[in-house]
Amino acid sequence: MAKVAFLGLGVMGYPMAGHLQAVGHEVTVYNRTAKKAEAWVAEHGGKMARTPREAAAGNDFVMSCVGNDDDLRGVCLGDDGAFAGMTAGTVFVDHTTVSAKVTRELYAEANHHQISFVDAPISGGQAGAENGVLSVMCGGDEGAYTRAEPVIDAYSKICRRLGDSGAGQLTKMVNQICIAGLVQGLAEGLHFAEKAGLDGRAVVEVISQGAAGSWQMANRHTTMVDDAYDFGFAVDWMRKDLGICLDTADENGASLPVTALIDQFYKDVQKMGGGRWDTSSLMKRLKAVG
Repeated sequence: MAKVAFLGLGVMGYPMAGHLQAVGHEVTVYNRTAKKAEAWVAEHGGKMARTPREAAAGNDFVMSCVGNDDDLRGVCLGDDGAFAGMTAGTVFVDHTTVSAKVTRELYAEANHHQISFVDAPISGGQAGAENGVLSVMCGGDEGAYTRAEPVIDAYSKICRRLGDSGAGQLTKMVNQICIAGLVQGLAEGLHFAEKAGLDGRAVVEVISQGAAGSWQMANRHTTMVDDAYDFGFAVDWMRKDLGICLDTADENGASLPVTALIDQFYKDVQKMGGGRWDTSSLMKRLKAVG
């Protein structure tokens, strides 16, 4: 068992930190809104801190799951940042989906402080976090990953190191590129079924057992048919992630025509007032335009 700090108690971080505490790690939490940290301690035990530096002090591992590049820099750097409270030899594990650029920047800064930095973005959504079955894709030094993996195991179904610093974030970009295409395809299929007078649920029951089957189909078709989108991974966050994918593609020369198009479809959803709707709301856009 280890002494662990967890920074960021959103829909993902809150249950992830809870799993760490439940398996016996000694957990200290920090959240920008202190009331959320107080609620977590009341529910799970452990301790809370008022700054990332305070949370990190004296711990073997510091995990983070915040919003974006700037949020991550904010919890890592500065007088109140986690790096200032960490001692040589400790490991920082970042579960935020951010750019590979900021990951490599913070990896270098961590090394300057003799701290290890592992980028470890996650996939599996809120349900995966709550059930402790996330997929975790990691980049960083092999020794740091080997130390961190048993701790990450508290909330993961699979955890793998894909390469050096930034490899985890690049793999998460692949994940989001694939998801975007799958969701649009599912939305178009269900929209077509509806226009053709078919029972969408019955159609999916049949085709999901064949080559068309996917996690998105199994977990999102019912709510898409019901026109319900008030759960799961928000459109605003997906557009943030797809923006990272498209910017990186500009840098490495990858061609992402479908991803670029679906990013604009999500922009349409935002204009409909759906920034906080689940990403499966591409179905709602089709209903609005068709």
